[in-house]
Formats: sequence, structure tokens, C-alpha cells
Amino acid sequence: TPTGPAPAADAALTPAEHALLLDLLRIPTVSPLEVGPDDPPGGLWRAGRRYAEAARALGATVLRHAPPSRREVTAGPLPAPVAKALADPGFLAAQPSLLLRLGPELPRAATVMCNVHLDTVAGYQPVGFDGRRFTGRGAVDAKGPAVALLAGVRAAVAREPAVGRTVAVLIQAVAGEEGGALGTLGTRPLVAAGHVGRLNLFLEPTNGRLLTRTTAAATARITVAGEDAVDDRPGHGHNATVLLGFLAQHLAHALDSGRRPGAGTGPCVAGLHTGHLHNKVSGRGTLLVNLPYRDAAEGARLTALLTDELAAGLVAFRQRFGHTEEFARTARDAVALTRLSWDKRDLPTLDNADPWAEALLGRAGARPWPADEPPFTCDALWLADHNDTFTGVLGPGSLADNHAHAAGEFVDRADLDAFAELIARTLVAFARSRPPDTTSPPRQPPAARTATGPGPKPPNLPHPSPNLSPKPPNPPHPSPNSSP
Repeated sequence: TPTGPAPAADAALTPAEHALLLDLLRIPTVSPLEVGPDDPPGGLWRAGRRYAEAARALGATVLRHAPPSRREVTAGPLPAPVAKALADPGFLAAQPSLLLRLGPELPRAATVMCNVHLDTVAGYQPVGFDGRRFTGRGAVDAKGPAVALLAGVRAAVAREPAVGRTVAVLIQAVAGEEGGALGTLGTRPLVAAGHVGRLNLFLEPTNGRLLTRTTAAATARITVAGEDAVDDRPGHGHNATVLLGFLAQHLAHALDSGRRPGAGTGPCVAGLHTGHLHNKVSGRGTLLVNLPYRDAAEGARLTALLTDELAAGLVAFRQRFGHTEEFARTARDAVALTRLSWDKRDLPTLDNADPWAEALLGRAGARPWPADEPPFTCDALWLADHNDTFTGVLGPGSLADNHAHAAGEFVDRADLDAFAELIARTLVAFARSRPPDTTSPPRQPPAARTATGPGPKPPNLPHPSPNLSPKPPNPPHPSPNSSP
């Protein structure tokens, strides 16, 4: 429960802020990495302009509204889907991020940065508000939190004149959080350019609990490239469905977190695809395995474990199916047909602590994240090497309970109002207290690495080729604050 005197200005969302959220929910902002043939054209430019209009009414200045340059995107680890998408000159142009600042440019010690993403996953959801609950894609992840942030800023300015004068508030309203982009298109370029504060809050659904650490994940792509066969002669081809289905079960059991003492979140075995027809044996297919990890050492152990278990699974498949009628050829050729590559790996993780910042946020009303509940992955991982700052993940609602990424996504008005109040109290408390001096130089970030490319080669498996696509010429880069 927030402590302190009764607020001088109500942070609850106003009718105008309700209208803003409904406008944002009606604007489709599906990540291009997720968009399907039935999804409408992306509207991130339009959503950013609408959000900037509301922020300017509070006195904020638009510092940048533009997509990243190709150089910014390729300056660090890059997931394979992003690398592949860069071949389309229109890919980056459709993903602008918005950078706002309330107040003058001030030293980091006098700056609070809040990051929220405006892109969403695919899957249209009806937009509505019944007076109690907002529904629509992005309601909780994260257009609702984005509007609650502005409401909190509005209330903080009314309560404390220093907010926006001697304390600056940076707002990053970014693209490229969803679809596996992992902040490489929005958050990472802005952080690399120095747009961070002494206190940094990433707005994700946490039920009002302060998460001070984030995981990262490595994604393995297992590909089978065999020959198709007609259904009347199934044994004449390679059955990628049976092979990959067997490997999916083998890896799910071998990597299960219950078999690894002290493990965090277990693997996500998904993305199994070989075809849609019933009258053809599909010889080609893919399987994806996502491996969350809490630190670099755990990530290295998991990628090595998956590599070893994939090799063991291929041996087991040959033993199981080598003497069958329809699958003997698949068993005999399984090792030669199967390739392991990595859509992403070697990404940083966040794990920071700051008694001053955590106490300030606690007084504002943020509850601590339970020690026995696993954290999750979000763009906050790009602050991992900034030890002269504090970064936390905080927001209204729950990823699971509010159906983020699923049918029926919603957020309750009461939760948005409570989060707006938390933001207001945080900004006022920051303005009225001096953070401790952080004169120690920040850690130097590690040399840029690619997040794609081959991992350790399993025994007798063909060595996977890198996933990076050839670099096309740089597309024309829109100037800041301009839009198509």
C-alpha cells in the first residue's frame, strides 16, 4: 500500500486518457515479425503520433520519432528473424520509436527514464471499454501501461514543481519488443545513444511488483531437409514429421527443469512444422526450442546440453525406427538430414540491486518480486552493463491472468489507475530525494557479438551455416521527427 500524505492531484485516468487508450488499441501495431496475411497494415507511425500529441499536452518535447538506422540495428547481437527481415528495405522504415522528454536536458543523476512498447503480437482482439475493463490487443501489453504512465506524469507535475524542471523524465515508446526482436530495433539503439536515467523503469505487466532481474533466452532451430514421398509409398521418402516429433519429445524430457536441480524456467518446445497435407510424406520441417536462462553461465550450459541431447536423440531415433518398414530410410539418414542453428544466443541478462532506488519504489507502492517466482525476458536486458543506474521492470496486470499474447486480452481501469498513482509517487519521491553519488565508471560492455550463427556442433551432425542474411544496401533513412 502506498505510504505518505494524501495526493494533491488525482492520478486516475481521465476521460481524455480513456479515449487515448481506446484510440491506441484501435490502431493496429502488430510487429512485422509476427504479421500474417489477415492482419491490417501496421500503424506504428500513427500510434506514435497520437501518443506524442498527448505527451506534448503535458509539456513534453519530441526528441526523436524515427526508425533505427541499419548501422544502429547491426551494432550488437541480432536475432536471426531480424537479420533476415533486414533484406526488405521497408522493414525498418515501418518501425519508428518515439523518444520524449519532459523538462530540460539534465545529468543522468537528475533523470528518470520510462520505457514502454507500442508494438503488439498478432491476433486481432475486439476493442472495448465497459467502464471497468479495457479489451483489445495491447490492453495490458503494453498500451494500457503507456497511457497510465502519462497519467502518472500529469499527476506528478501537479504535485511537485521540480518534476519537469530540475528533474527530467525521458519516455521511450518503442517498436521492436515483440516478435523476437528483443529490443534490437527500438530500445537498444536508444540506450546505446545514452538516453537513460539514474532510475529506469520498463513497463511490463508485473502486478505492481518490482522485478530487478530479467532472463534472456537462446532459441535453437532444428531443421530436417529430406525428400518427400507420396502417401502410397511412404517408406520411399524421409518422414520429417516422425523424426522431429520424436526429437521434440526427447528434448522436452531431457531439458525439463525438474531434471536439473536449481534450474529456473524450463524450455519452450514449439514451432514444429512439416506441412499441411495428409496425402504426402513431408521430408522437410523445423522444430524450435527456446531456452530461458538467468545468467551467461547457465545459458552456455543449456546450449551445450541441447547440442548433446540432440545428438543423443538422433541415436535413439535410429535405434527405435531403424528396423521399421516405413521409417528405416529416415532413421538411416537422420544425422545427415538434421541441422542445428541458433536464431539467437549469447544475449545479456539483467540482475541489479540498489537499496536507495528499491526503497524509493517501495515507498511509492511497488511490492518486491517474489524470490521463488521466475523472472521473464524483456527489453530491460539492454541496461545490464549500466552499473551507474538502477533498472526495474514494473507495470499493472499480469502477463498470464490478463491474457497477454492470447485471446481476450484486457486490463482493468482500477489497475491502470493504481499504476498511474505509483508512477506519480515515484517521480515525486525522486524529485524530493537525492540519489547517492555514482561516480564509479560504468562497466565497459562486452565486444559486439552476433546473436545468430552456429553453436557447438553435435557429433556427426553437419555444421550449421550462419543464419545472417547477406547485407542489402542501406535503405533511405527518414529524418528524425518525420514519418512516411
